[in-house]
Amino acid sequence: MKLSNTRIEVMNHLAKDMDTIIGDYLKSIDTNWQPSDLLPESNSEHFLREVAELQLQCKELPYDYLAVLVGDVITEEALPTYESWLMDVEGIDKTKSEGWSKWVRMWTAEENRHGDLLNKYLYLSGRINMRQMEISTQYLIADGFEIGTARDPYKNFVYTSFQELATNISHRRTATLAKKHGNDQLSKICGVIASDELRHAKAYKSFIGKIFEIDPSEMMLAFEDMMRKKIVMPAHFLRQQGETIGTAFSHFSDAAQRLGVYTSLDYTDILESLIEDWNIANIGDLTGAAEKGRDYIMGLPQRFRRIAERGLKAPIEYQFNWIY
Repeated sequence: MKLSNTRIEVMNHLAKDMDTIIGDYLKSIDTNWQPSDLLPESNSEHFLREVAELQLQCKELPYDYLAVLVGDVITEEALPTYESWLMDVEGIDKTKSEGWSKWVRMWTAEENRHGDLLNKYLYLSGRINMRQMEISTQYLIADGFEIGTARDPYKNFVYTSFQELATNISHRRTATLAKKHGNDQLSKICGVIASDELRHAKAYKSFIGKIFEIDPSEMMLAFEDMMRKKIVMPAHFLRQQGETIGTAFSHFSDAAQRLGVYTSLDYTDILESLIEDWNIANIGDLTGAAEKGRDYIMGLPQRFRRIAERGLKAPIEYQFNWIY
């Protein structure tokens, strides 16, 4: 689908400030944290003792927690899919090393640390069947990524704004639970990742905020379209070896809901926060269709909250082959 020239013009306009945007929302590679900063050093004389301590702390982590953590890791490790998707968005010239292309690459470089860190931690924990986790990761990348945005930058930035906030919540809550179970090291790991996700969410939200200033009606219609389709999680195709696409995802989601790591109420809270941050109620100069789109969006939180308050269905017995 070929988008209107307006979207390309808006993307080109925003790209003029990309160096400032990168300076505001991404960190210097030379001073940023790296996975090795948060893990036992393999060349240290204390390495084996530190790994033994790490494994001792991990023994107290419950089954559902491990399932959610592995699901989070697989989601993070499917990064090649997310980068290729963003690089294909209309208005991003992947042949260049400036503008939007520069943003996508530098965002990817920051995100790449998350999977690296969590993967190494789980390997050292001794509680995870790494081969089965790696098979699920390969499946998730190979099975693709369908979220209903096509190549539309407006819809893609709605999605990334929502998802960065969702991952911030998930990692922040796994940090809290790790601390509750006496695992301060894992709590710190999840906490620094959550901090990255929040910073990235602020960036994508700022993109949408600027688009609303320039092209309010089309941005409103794109927001409405994404909310009618519902925001699906990046790992919604998640599966284990021998399963059909998406089988493991529903059980991963149920575990996250039981733990309170990410719930249907969080989905509603995120939507409400975006409505407030983008000042949806007060945006002017809208077409008739965009006004109707705004009315639909404004009515969603109350509707979603009623659905969420009906409660979670009874848990289904399910064995994740990722966990020993």
